[in-house]
Amino acid sequence: MEKKIPLILVSNDDGVHAKGINELIRFLRPLGNIVVMAPDSARSGSGCALSITRPVSYEQLSEEPGMTVYSCSGTPVECIKLACGAVLDREPDLIVGGINHGDNSGTNVHYSGTMGIAIEGCLKGIPSIGFSLCDHTPGADFGHLEAHVRHITSVVLQYGLPARTCLNVNFPCGKIKGIKVCEQAVGQWQREWDPCPRKGEANYFWLSGEFINTDPANGKSDNWALANGYAAITPTTVDMTDYPFIDQLKERL
Repeated sequence: MEKKIPLILVSNDDGVHAKGINELIRFLRPLGNIVVMAPDSARSGSGCALSITRPVSYEQLSEEPGMTVYSCSGTPVECIKLACGAVLDREPDLIVGGINHGDNSGTNVHYSGTMGIAIEGCLKGIPSIGFSLCDHTPGADFGHLEAHVRHITSVVLQYGLPARTCLNVNFPCGKIKGIKVCEQAVGQWQREWDPCPRKGEANYFWLSGEFINTDPANGKSDNWALANGYAAITPTTVDMTDYPFIDQLKERL
């Protein structure tokens, strides 16, 4: 029997023309047939947002053997919903988001459109990965990630992932010492607003901020791994139930 070629659905939150997603496509081409459904422009920080008040459209940008590229007017999550629900003729074997221009470690996972893609795929029961590089610049160098991206993707294609679990993969800039399987760092954003007053109007701000990591330096968190030159893989669950607290809450109520 002829071996089935995997179908890999790719999206991002930096837009279909961003360097990161096009490098990701190049890395993944040897692993299967690629369908890209990505936003027509940047949607960074959109998390799992949906366009409730307007319709969503898509258009085909290119097609060649083993790869089709579409752009979508919606959010990253809507790219996945639209591809799976209205475009593809079968369920993808894998959903991949990225490669994001910027860090999605720690609590950034809750805001990230890249991880919104992986979370949506995970909710659909499809193995899903979000890849990010800690470099926000449009011309970031992704070349050193190729072997790691291909290896991690190949492992997930071979073994799958547990139900309700996706992978949040973050890479440092420059030489990578190795790969660490990590916990999500504990911390929060502080000093999040920079004033940018307009003439005669003071209440205008740019979202900015500084992430303060409150983890001990125990070598277990994704922030620690990245700060020390390692790629960080954080298994991320979409089941947000606090199971240990259930019985205690029942007693209080």
